[in-house]
Amino acid sequence: EMSEMSERSKQNVAHGLAWSYYIGYLKIVLPRMKKSMEEFSRANPNLPACRKTWKLHILVPLSCDIYDELEKADSNIQYVTDLTETTLARAGTKKRVYKHSLYAIRDEENQLWHCAVEYATPLQSLYAMSQDECAAFSREERLEQAKLFYRTLEEILKGSKECADAYRLIAYEEPEEAERHFLSREIVWHLRQEHHEEISVLEGSHPHSPSTALDSAELNLQISVSDLPQPLRTDGF
Repeated sequence: EMSEMSERSKQNVAHGLAWSYYIGYLKIVLPRMKKSMEEFSRANPNLPACRKTWKLHILVPLSCDIYDELEKADSNIQYVTDLTETTLARAGTKKRVYKHSLYAIRDEENQLWHCAVEYATPLQSLYAMSQDECAAFSREERLEQAKLFYRTLEEILKGSKECADAYRLIAYEEPEEAERHFLSREIVWHLRQEHHEEISVLEGSHPHSPSTALDSAELNLQISVSDLPQPLRTDGF
């Protein structure tokens, strides 16, 4: 009966997507992220090396609107190259390839910032469900599930020793009025924070985090500590 209630309310969708994304992808690729970035840095000594940015930057748009090509989302984001591939036998597929793309992000001062960045692909499923009559997934439900996905993924990754310091989640709400370079500014803000964190560590001081960042507290969600889904709160948005 509880299972049927969960299915009818769709409260288990985001939870399952977050765990699947972690187990089937992030837990595989993130432990190898630093090594890939180190190899790229050695091969490209002309590019600035900020070790704090040597991680996978995962975009989590709460609208679930995802571009297959980041350049189409923002012209200040340009593809540079792919990092070293990881090849594994996985679920019957021989030599399955996992790889990440490196991008150059141009800021408002025309400075280039380099980082590995990609969307959280399960959000495509949430978006597709909201467009499919069979799923009967409303826009409001999609937003709630996107926030729950982010919170669940954040909690999973916080508890993962293998993935520590190999990722950065970038959750954001797109402005109602389209802005040409909103996404590049959002990414650069996070890169600057990472850069400041590295400087603070080297200087022995504590990094300062401005209150403008969209973090998990602002999403204002209740995540169940049990196995049963709980009602979502959306009064924070």
